[in-house]
Amino acid sequence: MSFSSESVEVFLAVIDHGSFSAAARSLGRVPSAVSMAVANLEAELNLQLFDRSGREPQPTAVARSLEPQARLLASQLKQLQVQALALTQGLEDRLTLAIAPELLAAPWSGALAALAQEYPLLEVEVLAAPQADALALLHSGRAQLALVFERPSLDGREGFQEVANDTMVAVMAPDHPVLAAAGGRLREAHLTTTRQIVVAGRDLATSDPRFVFARHVWRTDNALAALSLITAGLGWGWLPRNFARPHVAAGALIEIPFENLSNGLDLWVDVVWSRERPLGLGAQRFVALIARKKD
Repeated sequence: MSFSSESVEVFLAVIDHGSFSAAARSLGRVPSAVSMAVANLEAELNLQLFDRSGREPQPTAVARSLEPQARLLASQLKQLQVQALALTQGLEDRLTLAIAPELLAAPWSGALAALAQEYPLLEVEVLAAPQADALALLHSGRAQLALVFERPSLDGREGFQEVANDTMVAVMAPDHPVLAAAGGRLREAHLTTTRQIVVAGRDLATSDPRFVFARHVWRTDNALAALSLITAGLGWGWLPRNFARPHVAAGALIEIPFENLSNGLDLWVDVVWSRERPLGLGAQRFVALIARKKD
């Protein structure tokens, strides 16, 4: 038998409580049962784990050398028991979160860190996908949750929780020729006649009409690709201010200065789930944790 979940528990209880009787009380057993369990373990291992020459048993050097691994095993067994119990209560085998790429810098990882503390064996998958694609993953059942900007209209199939907010700003490279041609300040007409870089899903019909102004559009499904195209002077585009801020500070981008309107559209960030499927325990807890981070 050697070490088992039961013998590890007894071994550590004797070390922690300093005597067979105290260990027995902590385990809800009689002292003779604990003493016998330790003696059986020592016989099977052919090692002396406790020195019984004094009033109370003292861990030997051998016991101290085994203690760290025993504690690790005890911790892993506890996690396994918690996971098994959670599975019976509705914990998912895997939690998949689809995130719009512009929101990868949003405060969602802290909620995942807290979730991992509560369910350390829960498998988590994070997918970056344009907003329309992230919602498609949600409705197909591939993802349980999506972190996206507020939608232009409500979808009765979706439940959601506001968790943050950001401002979409129109940006371009500071040396873009349209700036010089317009004297440094643009009007809305310049947006329609200058190439726009749009972050959108792979379905050509999924671009958000709130953010498509130009007659000539280049599309990408990746916010970093959009950033690269915009900083290269190949067009202007809408990006979240929090995402664009370090690049503006570095001089690679500017928030477009306008002559006749302000630059910025405030949007809520939502965590969204499908009402057509029950949320698992992990997804429910993540929603509660990320909503708490908002407060």
